[in-house]
Amino acid sequence: MNFRPRAKEEPEINLIPFIDVLLVILIFLMLTTTYSKFTELQLTLPVADAEQQRDHPKEVIVSVAADGRYAINKTGVDGKSVDAIAQALRSAATAGTGSVVIISADAMAPHQSVVSVMEAARRVGLTQITFATQSSAAARSPSR
Repeated sequence: MNFRPRAKEEPEINLIPFIDVLLVILIFLMLTTTYSKFTELQLTLPVADAEQQRDHPKEVIVSVAADGRYAINKTGVDGKSVDAIAQALRSAATAGTGSVVIISADAMAPHQSVVSVMEAARRVGLTQITFATQSSAAARSPSR
């Protein structure tokens, strides 16, 4: 029986496989990374004034008051029915079904009044509808 203590082997960390793996990862990242090239093309973008490009004849502005009254292109509408609104929209849409309906409703206007305008526009065939708003800065400043 050999009871003599054995010589302890020092643990050894082999760094060569570790370095190999890191180099493969580095090469993979270098090949797959895309670099933005901002200096490829020098572009001067055109300048346009949005107000000049608006096609006013194609616009039909529908105003809805807080009490539910309607005005189309600053002309009052007789009656509050969807048929009356549809008839007024039909006569105001000079560009036909290509006209854009801009609904400018008071903040306190009934929801049903706005829905009635949308239904009248659908009946006439006007599918392009947008809503007019004001900026919050304009709402805070007194206009009177």
